[in-house]
Amino acid sequence: MAKNLEIPFLLDFYGEMLTEKQYECLVYYYEDDLSLSEIAENEGITRQGVRDSIKRAEAQLFDMEERLGLAKKFTEMKKGIDEIIECADNINEYNLSHSLSMEINDNVARIKTLASFLKEG
Repeated sequence: MAKNLEIPFLLDFYGEMLTEKQYECLVYYYEDDLSLSEIAENEGITRQGVRDSIKRAEAQLFDMEERLGLAKKFTEMKKGIDEIIECADNINEYNLSHSLSMEINDNVARIKTLASFLKEG
């Protein structure tokens, strides 16, 4: 089973919607990098039971993302914020080399501050 890089990202969005056992198995597997055998030993279940739990949980995460699209929207929003910051930088460069308006400079600083706040949140 290849360790999909998308699963930990989806787990951040939808992990609380899984059963506690499914959530723990995914965390052990993807974040703690434990093998199926190690997880089985920790949880007191069979290796096949761990594999089945992980497969079901992965399917549920992909299904939730397909239905709700929260991870995709988050990624698109982050890209948009990066573009806003880039545009603000371009405006600031133009302002510095042409008119040097304090009003433009202040608004660019405000845009960049707000965009950075949104990106972190």
